[in-house]
Amino acid sequence: MAEITGPAVLAEAPTVHPSARLAWLARRSESVVIPLAAILVGMALFSIFIAFLGKSPVQLFELMWRGGFGSAFSIQNTLSRAAPLLLVALCVALPARLGLVVIGGEGALVLGGVAAAALGVALAGVPSGVGLLAMAAGGMIAGGLWIGAVGALRHYRAVNETISSLLMAYIAIAIMNQLVEGPLRDPASLNKPSTEPLAEAYRIGSIPGTDVHWGLVIGIVACIVSWVLIEKTRWGFAARIAGGNVRAAQIQGLAVGPLIVGFCALAGGFAGLAGMIEVAAVQGSANASLAVGYGFTGILVAFLARHNPLAIIPVAVLLGGIDASGGLIQRRMDLPDATVVVLQGVLFIVILFSETFYGRFKVFNPDLWKRAA
Repeated sequence: MAEITGPAVLAEAPTVHPSARLAWLARRSESVVIPLAAILVGMALFSIFIAFLGKSPVQLFELMWRGGFGSAFSIQNTLSRAAPLLLVALCVALPARLGLVVIGGEGALVLGGVAAAALGVALAGVPSGVGLLAMAAGGMIAGGLWIGAVGALRHYRAVNETISSLLMAYIAIAIMNQLVEGPLRDPASLNKPSTEPLAEAYRIGSIPGTDVHWGLVIGIVACIVSWVLIEKTRWGFAARIAGGNVRAAQIQGLAVGPLIVGFCALAGGFAGLAGMIEVAAVQGSANASLAVGYGFTGILVAFLARHNPLAIIPVAVLLGGIDASGGLIQRRMDLPDATVVVLQGVLFIVILFSETFYGRFKVFNPDLWKRAA
């Protein structure tokens, strides 16, 4: 056998077969195509409803585009409304990775807003940076304890998290009303009970050159951090295992209880942070305007994004635009402002129904390609 005396021959890097790339693309396309199809079907069904009312669906969607994305003012209004949706959607998406359906983000939001407002008044005089950090921490702690309790009830007492989180949301709103109309009420707020207004030093300003407050940036960063937590850390890996099969996770020695409580607490903390931002950037005080339904719209955002923190960002912008167009639709078409709420309800029903189609289409399932071959 001849001896090779020349320089070492470098092995060529393995190449990816085109069919493998196509299979990878097909699997990931399913989570995009099906939600988009669900949105189109929901819009079509809503068009039938609008036509039944004697209105023009074409005019409705035109106004919806103009009100949400048709001008610089509309886009900024949309982004401002999307900011709390980013954080509240995480309150649904993070527990969902453990197989939990938590829908009580509204409660964490209002309690986070009240806690932040109370701290902002109590800490009057301290440096603005310290005050804002304390308000953010207070809001996150309030929301985290509230949703963390939902996780504890689920794991240690087997209480259904969907029911408990929804009921606790209404309890939280009642607590907020009691505090705002009682011990925390500003005597000067006559027609609309509120806490004392925050000092200007404790208000969150706008991004330079825009009318969009910094809460949007905070929400985007929270989504990115959540994605890294779920996809790139051992805690996220453990959560995915527990979400797939709790018994298997326990057999592997994973601490399922702390995982459930921890992820629920973090999710509630994000919703509480959304309440703090609403108080410090929009309202200026805590009042009944905190309970405007952001927590419930966040459920739709999370489900439409398939509980993917990165996908939450564009979906929140889309839903924020639909919400921002409500006033224009009301004025131009003589329809109630709640019209967009009806649309959101239709979309939510269609999105839930679309879950039954995952894994059924051959085009998205490479395993079925092999069987057919």
